[in-house]
Amino acid sequence: MRIAIFTEVFLPKVDGVVTRIIRTVDQLAELGHEVLILATGDTPDTYAGFRVVRAPSISLHKIYPEVKVGLPSSSVARELVHFQPDIVHAVNPVFFAGYGVLLARRHKIPLLASFHTDVPAYTKELGIGFAEKPATALIRALHNRAQLNLVTSGPMMDTATGYGLRNLALWPKAVDTVGYHPEKANPAMRAKLTDGNPDAPLLIYVGRVSAEKNLALLADVMPLLRQKVPSARLAMVGAGPQLEQLNQTLDPTYTVFTGYMSGEPLAQAFASADVFAFPSLTETLGLVALEAFASGVPVVGARAGGIPFVIDDGETGFLVDKEAAPAQWAEVFAQLLIDAPRRHAMRTAARAEAQRWSWRAATETLVEYYEDCTNRFNRGE
Repeated sequence: MRIAIFTEVFLPKVDGVVTRIIRTVDQLAELGHEVLILATGDTPDTYAGFRVVRAPSISLHKIYPEVKVGLPSSSVARELVHFQPDIVHAVNPVFFAGYGVLLARRHKIPLLASFHTDVPAYTKELGIGFAEKPATALIRALHNRAQLNLVTSGPMMDTATGYGLRNLALWPKAVDTVGYHPEKANPAMRAKLTDGNPDAPLLIYVGRVSAEKNLALLADVMPLLRQKVPSARLAMVGAGPQLEQLNQTLDPTYTVFTGYMSGEPLAQAFASADVFAFPSLTETLGLVALEAFASGVPVVGARAGGIPFVIDDGETGFLVDKEAAPAQWAEVFAQLLIDAPRRHAMRTAARAEAQRWSWRAATETLVEYYEDCTNRFNRGE
């Protein structure tokens, strides 16, 4: 098939959405499909041997500085028409991918849209709650132009339904179990993450450092945890607009901020930790939790959004009620850090769970959805 992918985010930015896109494109290439990527920001010219069309973009500045908002462009429209796709895939249609939705409709091309980011929920966390209703209306209008809408977890099926999205299906979760592996654990990385205290119990967070990830909770949790496990330490891997604030609120005597990591250092960081801390309340899936599993690291996460779709409570990690007080989080972390046999059993179960979800299988399912979309379009649905 010839597949045109419109996305609001792409390389060099790396997050769960970008990871899913690039892993999927890798697999589409291996399966013999042709892809055109249309994206925002300072993208590379090609990826996996396919052209990347760079849209004119502006920054969201203080709200979301890493994200570039793509602007409608006649050059983008010409590139799409020249490519002659069998289908348009709009990833998180809001701004630029929303333009892709309109172009697909204008040029009578079958359309699939995928829902990765709960934008209405983010508006509250980012302090722009006034935008929740308009955001919901916009997302509903754009998604419901598609023949099929994909969500990335079971709980998000309910969320999307609540927003009024129709024709929903599940895009299976997937994770790289070769790049992320327990054998990537590294003594030098462990020493770095613990500030020279490699024998200390270690919590890790990996991801965007921003308000919607609920990371401020950890500033309240860590002092309580250290009352139970005095040597416990926390490594924060990532960057974002809340980094400076958390630098001021998390005690540097037990917290290390590494900044952004990728590739082999990131894999080593995952595998060198004892427990992954995931307090976010707004995840549609939580790919980093699967990457922790692949690394043999159990996850303690909030019972919210798509996280319960990933964590098998009591087997691969623990779920904590989203209304839980910091003391409850501290208690759960302490249980895992103190009980080495339980933690080892969870490490084994987490790795086994990750091995069930391959990018090839998820992409083959996606191709089936593409074919379903084209059939629906040809039937006038």
